[in-house]
Amino acid sequence: MTETVLTALADGVLTLTLNRPDKLNSFNKDMHLALHAGLQRAHDDAAVRAVLLTGAGRGFCAGQDLGDRDPRNGGEAPDLGHTLEAYYNPSVRLIRSLAKPVVCAVNGVAAGAGANIAIACDIVLAAKSAKFVQAFAKIGLVPDAGGSWSLTRILGEPRAKALTLTAEPLGAEKAAEWGLIWKAVEDAALMDEATALAKSLAAGPTLGLGLTKQMIQASAGNSLEEQLDLERDCQRRAGHSADYAEGVAAFLEKRKPEFRGQ
Repeated sequence: MTETVLTALADGVLTLTLNRPDKLNSFNKDMHLALHAGLQRAHDDAAVRAVLLTGAGRGFCAGQDLGDRDPRNGGEAPDLGHTLEAYYNPSVRLIRSLAKPVVCAVNGVAAGAGANIAIACDIVLAAKSAKFVQAFAKIGLVPDAGGSWSLTRILGEPRAKALTLTAEPLGAEKAAEWGLIWKAVEDAALMDEATALAKSLAAGPTLGLGLTKQMIQASAGNSLEEQLDLERDCQRRAGHSADYAEGVAAFLEKRKPEFRGQ
């Protein structure tokens, strides 16, 4: 049986590759479970210090495989709320709660939940030929996989509404210009650049990087006072870390630090 998510660990980077290229990497149950397993491994395995998520073939992810959710099958409409609660929402929560950087390399179309899983990641690079499509309106559905939350916070209400109500594709270069993703790169350079970035992050002070991720994500719901308190608490923890001691020592000794994520 073909693996629906390919996994590889090298240089502290766990690469997860969505692997249903004949279906534009659209999600079925097996791929959901395999992605969950990969993300959970990233949480549990200290050897994993960063994650790189991408797709096989010519697309990143076309969202849900609609053949698995056809309301004409069996005479009863599928419970899409259950699909979200059991499959999509856990993946988004695992990405957002992971105390390690998650890089996403969008190698082609990212549609529906595929687009929203991509933008749930910490740093998103996309091939210049890639497009982000909030395709839900085309089939009478609403944005999911955190899209209504992420798009509004990143782009603001007017652009979030326009993208979701019209389902117009957003090209990678425009997505970068709007701040939806980090950058658009030449197609041929995407994986090299994304891999180099993930390796650089994995070699960094990943305890502090994880705390930074936590603080930035919390800031949207915090008052300034709450955020100042969170910064205090996180800085206290970072200041007691082996990585901080190593960073200071390397600076004073004029050498490259060797961080351990501890």
